[in-house]
Amino acid sequence: MFAEEEAELLLANIPRDALDDAVARRVAGEPLEHILGFAEFAGLRILLGPGVFVPRRRTERVVRLAVSRIPDGGSLLDLCCGSGAIAAAVASQRPDAVVTAADISPLAVAWAERNLAPFGGQVVVSDMGAELAGPFDVIVACPPYVPTDEIAMMPSEARDHDPRLALDGGPDGTDLQAAVFSAAARLLAPSGIVIVETSEHQAERTLQRAAEAGLLGSVGRDAEYGETAMIATRP
Repeated sequence: MFAEEEAELLLANIPRDALDDAVARRVAGEPLEHILGFAEFAGLRILLGPGVFVPRRRTERVVRLAVSRIPDGGSLLDLCCGSGAIAAAVASQRPDAVVTAADISPLAVAWAERNLAPFGGQVVVSDMGAELAGPFDVIVACPPYVPTDEIAMMPSEARDHDPRLALDGGPDGTDLQAAVFSAAARLLAPSGIVIVETSEHQAERTLQRAAEAGLLGSVGRDAEYGETAMIATRP
């Protein structure tokens, strides 16, 4: 769909002697970002490679929401951080903030450490358990929210190359959202907020999952980029 733009990126970033191989990999369906070794996100080049979820541009809205809501000198936790794209973008725009990123995948954490390194911040391997200690003023997450049975219907570029761990949200797509809300209920500062990306058709269920964790949420949508996110607080 964006062949000219992709060609320009390949020509600008791939050595000439490796260009034929890079083009062949792209024609075979490998994500452009894995071939380049980075994804453009919120004004940054987020380093990544095979086995790590490619951040979507729509998720930049989560960054904007977080940046505007962190108090001066406040703290942010990025759960299910993947390559650390959200955490790195926030840290780059809010150098006063204390930023922590966490993911269950050691491979993802290794990439997140590289992406956070220029801006500071801590990255930990975590399943959202006791290794995380709050309180945090803002918690953000883009957890997997594709229903298990719908993964087979995804475009092959995502289905075959994004790690399943970063796609599979359980039977209705909200199992990991529920885990995020449960962690947030434990880790949020009294006046803190949690921002979770979801989908438009799952929004009501996402609100229910937040309520089950004792949080009160509201949903907003960016029609231009097709992004839906829920912001939740303590009642």
